[in-house]
Amino acid sequence: MIKNFLFKNTVIPNLAKGLDVYALRQKAIASNIANVQTPGYRRKEVKFEEELQNAMDNRISGKRTNSKHLPIGANRITEVEPVVVEDVSTDLVSGMNNVDIETEMVDQVKNEIRFLFASKLISRNFAAIRASIKGRFDM
Repeated sequence: MIKNFLFKNTVIPNLAKGLDVYALRQKAIASNIANVQTPGYRRKEVKFEEELQNAMDNRISGKRTNSKHLPIGANRITEVEPVVVEDVSTDLVSGMNNVDIETEMVDQVKNEIRFLFASKLISRNFAAIRASIKGRFDM
C-alpha cells in the first residue's frame, strides 16, 4: 500500500516511461548516424508523443474489470509504448539514403536535453520522498 502511495500516485512512473522513450530514441538516432553512408539504409524514428497525447485526452474513460475485456476509451499512460518505425521516404538526403546528418545531430541534442531534464525531475521526486521519510522538509 505504501509503495503504491509513494510511487504510483506520483509523476515517477510517467518520468520513468519518458526516460525509457528517450533511451530508445537515442539508440535510433545513433543507428541513423552510424549508417549515414550506408546505401539503402532507412532512417529510424521513435513514435510516442502522439499516442501519449491520445492517452491523456480524457474523452471517454472506463475501468476494465477483467483483463480479457476490451479497453474503454484511450490507452492509459502506462499502457502507451514507444514504437520504432522506418522512414519510408525516398528522398536521398545524403545521396545514399534518407538520413540527414544535421537533422540527426539536432535531434540527438534535443533528446539529450529531454533525458537530462526528466532524470533531474525524477531525482528531485526521490529526494522529496527521502526527505519526507526522514522528517525533513527543507530541500
